[in-house]
Amino acid sequence: MTLTIDILMGIGLATAAGIRPFLPAFVAAVAARNDLLVDFDGTSFAFLEATWWMILMIVLAIVALLLRNEIERRPPLVAAFTGVSMGIGALLFAGCLADDGYVWWPGILGGIAFAWLSGAATRDLFTRAGARLDDEARAHLPVYAEGVALLLAVLAITVRPIAFVAVAFFAWLLAGGRRRADEKYAGLRSLR
Repeated sequence: MTLTIDILMGIGLATAAGIRPFLPAFVAAVAARNDLLVDFDGTSFAFLEATWWMILMIVLAIVALLLRNEIERRPPLVAAFTGVSMGIGALLFAGCLADDGYVWWPGILGGIAFAWLSGAATRDLFTRAGARLDDEARAHLPVYAEGVALLLAVLAITVRPIAFVAVAFFAWLLAGGRRRADEKYAGLRSLR
């Protein structure tokens, strides 16, 4: 049963990191530092609750929020941000498995996969939503993303079955966005 609980928390934290990576890592660090349902101490992932890690995550969250427009306009920066999200998701998932002494390396693979899923779904959603919003409203989307990532990280630690709901939601969101894009282009092809 403990393995299932650790897997669910790992999935939830990786999914949260896929949306925005730094605040979920900070939440996990604070929880682990205080031994609140997770503890990375005594594992290879003890740095995930170190003071320097928590400070780094807060600084990077602020920098990413301030540079959001620059990041979103440049595809190489988007790819780098996606890579960082998947990397942090992988570390968090692996750390959750290592917490109770389980083999941690499957968490790396799972963390990458679940962070990619939520990241792809939210990027697609925010791209579509941003196209419909004015500049002022569009500027708030990254703040909403940070809030959702923060909330999901807290819930992943405290209400671990939320991982099922989160994964199902992001899979549905991604599939729906792809379906709408296919329908749009199918309509354009029929005009020929």
